[in-house]
Amino acid sequence: LTRDNLAHWLGEGGEPAGAVQALRELLADQLRVLSADHPDTLRSRGSLAHWLGEAWGYFAGAVQAFRELLADQLRVLGADHPGTLRTRSNLAHWLGEAGDIASAVQALRELLADQLRVLGADHPDTLRTRSNLASWLGAAGDDNDQVHG
Repeated sequence: LTRDNLAHWLGEGGEPAGAVQALRELLADQLRVLSADHPDTLRSRGSLAHWLGEAWGYFAGAVQAFRELLADQLRVLGADHPGTLRTRSNLAHWLGEAGDIASAVQALRELLADQLRVLGADHPDTLRTRSNLASWLGAAGDDNDQVHG
């Protein structure tokens, strides 16, 4: 967790390439010592996917990494786990950044329905998803669509 946090702050501090390198090294150690399905390994994969997109604008790579992570989290953690829900949110973000706004909107609609069921309407993650959905709808020019929940 400490090395993951260090990588995060490298990226936030203006060194996203350093974050990617630190996470690649951490992930190699976690795969060797823990396992591919360990929660810390899954978390580091999510961090690496994020910083791949942030560091070099490698949006398609971030999308692919989050898709692969989501498949593993669904298998290991289940659909309603907070980490799985967070990965779905991240995947939607990078889909939009990659230019696939329709898929981002669809992913956020599906996520919002599940967050309402699992977390409730007032949970910060649910509220964040509503905001993100509204933003991508605006980016799509769909000002007639209502954000329901």
